[in-house]
Amino acid sequence: MTAFSLEPEQLAWCAHLRALAAERLRPVADEGEPGRVNRPLVAALGTLGLLPRLFTSGALELCLMRESLAYACTEAETALALQGLGAHPVHAHGTEAQRARWLPRVSDGTAVAAFALSEPGAGSDAAALALRAEPAGRTRPAGAVPAAEPDGRSAWRLTGEKCWISNAPEADLYTVFARTTPGAGARGVTAFLVPADRPGLTGTPLAMLSPHPIGALTFDAVPVTADDVLGEPDRGFRVAMGTLNLFRPSVGAFAVGMARAALDATLAHTAARDAFGGRLRDLQAVSHQVAEMALRTEAARLMVYAAATAYDENAPDVPKRAAMAKLLATETAQYVIDRAVQLHGARALQRGHPLEHLYREVRAPRVYEGASEVQRDIIAKELYRTQGTTGEAGA
Repeated sequence: MTAFSLEPEQLAWCAHLRALAAERLRPVADEGEPGRVNRPLVAALGTLGLLPRLFTSGALELCLMRESLAYACTEAETALALQGLGAHPVHAHGTEAQRARWLPRVSDGTAVAAFALSEPGAGSDAAALALRAEPAGRTRPAGAVPAAEPDGRSAWRLTGEKCWISNAPEADLYTVFARTTPGAGARGVTAFLVPADRPGLTGTPLAMLSPHPIGALTFDAVPVTADDVLGEPDRGFRVAMGTLNLFRPSVGAFAVGMARAALDATLAHTAARDAFGGRLRDLQAVSHQVAEMALRTEAARLMVYAAATAYDENAPDVPKRAAMAKLLATETAQYVIDRAVQLHGARALQRGHPLEHLYREVRAPRVYEGASEVQRDIIAKELYRTQGTTGEAGA
């Protein structure tokens, strides 16, 4: 199989997922409250066997899931994706005890996970994290790894803030990135698995344009031990970037799913709508816009599939491809949905219209998991880093 076509069984599975999203998940999503975790929806994803696949699937399968769910139910897609984003570091870097405690509960939907990277002063610049992980009760030489105190006291205490964290403050576990070595940039960050009931951890919901739950977290000397570390101390930035390299193409898949839904709605509307003595589709100004929407959506889909396949094949250029896929797909979805709203007219601006919902949903992916400007920066750095090694560089 190539990145540019799907096997018949994959196409059938995508159709099955779209049907599940429309018939089984959409009604549960509609019962939820915007800005709050919809636990029945998360549980339904577990019951249908979709959450366990987050930890057994490759990048391409993850993209197919997200694209298919997004087409019919963006809330279900987002609930699935956030479970994966929050718990993937546990799956990939956790100890046996950490995985045994949390992954079954994340997989059946009884525990909600969150990925806590962004801060008020460190959103796109993740290496500038300021949340402090300070040795508890004693000092240590630079670079030394603190052990758990013999009397049970924590090895570190987390102090600071996280902001714009999806599923906060209602999640049950957080993958938290904190600075363990001051002044070391990306090399001084450690990833911790922090249960929500730790003393000193509080949160506040934020009222955002995007319908899914987002909040801020405050860490007031929250105790953590060596048993809470994901991966190695001071190597947490690799945990974060490895997770984002997997999930960035699938953010693109989410965007493609939304774009395809908007495109199909526009095809149906312009084919049926009477205007100026004919149908809207008969106007060249309209039909050419629809053609452009389809062209860009297909290009984004192909780039997303190519990036996911590169990840699954452990290709050396995954960071560049992942950044390209997220950038193109999210910018494309914004364009396509905006055009769809324009061609539908005032009805698409009415609260409750599918395109009104998509219009609110589509804006956030251009910011989270690295804003579009950050993706361009990654692409440029990767191009210059490999200049002269691909045989394509100029003299």
